[in-house]
Amino acid sequence: MPYTFKPKEKHAKVYSWLNISQKDAKVICRVIRKKKLKVVKRLLEDLIAKRRSLKGKYYTKAVTEIKKLLESCEKNAKALGLDSDKLFVYASSHKGPTLARRRRKYEHGRLMKSTNVEIILVEKGKSRKDVKKEDTKGEEKKKKE
Repeated sequence: MPYTFKPKEKHAKVYSWLNISQKDAKVICRVIRKKKLKVVKRLLEDLIAKRRSLKGKYYTKAVTEIKKLLESCEKNAKALGLDSDKLFVYASSHKGPTLARRRRKYEHGRLMKSTNVEIILVEKGKSRKDVKKEDTKGEEKKKKE
């Protein structure tokens, strides 16, 4: 399956089609794109608990499905040995396959919603542990001088 882009940094990715609204998925993906993993997880949990809203809506079904996909991607990242403090989320959604619910004879079936959702977790920057280690090394050098 082709992905939207291939990052140069270490990354984990997941791609799936979900039975959610394409418009809702686009709104959520636009909001969570290029944000830290911890921030995104907290935002999605707040939307599910209805403590926050996006333009007055909670997008409950779409958020729960995207959260499951994000957790799967996070497990992929842990299996690859990526640092969870440095992970940034890149999410995108596209129109999925058109699914028709079948009916007999003259009754017309219903078209079901489906959306392809792709989530990539990219390891960027320095974690807090790395920054603290560099600060202590710099202080040790100053003390020796």
